[in-house]
Amino acid sequence: MISNQTIQTSINELKAITKVDLGIYDLSGAMVASTTEQIELSGDLVRGFANSPADSQVIGIHHLLKILDDGELLYILVAKGTSEDAYMVGKIAVCQIQNLVIAYKERFDRNNFFQNLLLDNLLLVDIYNRAKKLHVEVTMPRAIFLVETKLEKDGIVTEVLKGMFSNQAGDYITAVDESNVILIKALETGCTQEDLEGIANTIVAMMNAEAMMNVRVAFGTVVSELKDVSKSYKEAKLALDVGKIFYAEKNVVAYSTLGIGRLIYQLPINLCKIFIEEIFGDNVPSDLDEETLNTINKFFENNLNVSETSRQLFVHRNTLVYRIEKLQKSTGLDLRNFDDALTFKIALMVVSYMKYLNNSEY
Repeated sequence: MISNQTIQTSINELKAITKVDLGIYDLSGAMVASTTEQIELSGDLVRGFANSPADSQVIGIHHLLKILDDGELLYILVAKGTSEDAYMVGKIAVCQIQNLVIAYKERFDRNNFFQNLLLDNLLLVDIYNRAKKLHVEVTMPRAIFLVETKLEKDGIVTEVLKGMFSNQAGDYITAVDESNVILIKALETGCTQEDLEGIANTIVAMMNAEAMMNVRVAFGTVVSELKDVSKSYKEAKLALDVGKIFYAEKNVVAYSTLGIGRLIYQLPINLCKIFIEEIFGDNVPSDLDEETLNTINKFFENNLNVSETSRQLFVHRNTLVYRIEKLQKSTGLDLRNFDDALTFKIALMVVSYMKYLNNSEY
């Protein structure tokens, strides 16, 4: 229901234009809002009018009118004055407040609709019926952007997002938990992966500039039907979780770029332990120093090219070869060999995953 402050603001604006004093009472006879202290009717009079079949009534120097929502009585409006002008102003005020009630109710219903849609709590027939009632397009390219922040105070993230994206463009913002804000983004036909990354990077930049907040943004794939929005949400959520483990340095993570990390994330911990033991035995590469890790990652980034890697690391080629051979002696894997490099890369990711699971237990 709309707040008393919203009602007060509405009748204040009408009073400023028409010079007619207005008051709003609830069904118990208590005053909700008023433009003047001179409007004072007893609770019995208000309740008596509320229980009568009449839509309007004159009591003394006041016009009383009923404010309804789908036939249900919500408030009693009082317009001070017995003239026809006072009555017409009262009718205008009734229309304005009824429209406010409808708008606020639709906003709540729309938010509730999208929350249940994301969580797969709606039947297919309910999706189409409620979408039609709420004027939500059923067929439109959409993607889910999940914005994670640990500092969501007073809805700051939500407000910044609302300033960037509007309902008029088909974008909707909601939340299903306390740490993530969800953007359901309407897209142009033919939207590319680069376009989605651009939107995500813009969100990160705006949060940093407007709210001084560092956020992580994950997004799912584009879906063309409203019923598939939950699929994109699940993908975005998975991308956020997997990104924390394997791509911690990134502020933007796309589901479509998770690669083998998505597969490892779904492996049971026992299978991970068996794999690591079979590959490394007791020499698990979990405590590699920063220099070694940097060397390995840069070597992988350059597709196992020794010359290019040594150039980017500003080390002599023989120094790089020495580091690789030293790692080979301790692990039994030669990173210059593609199969060994692939095994080592997967092993590092599995170790990271196991660490994440162990830390999550505490």
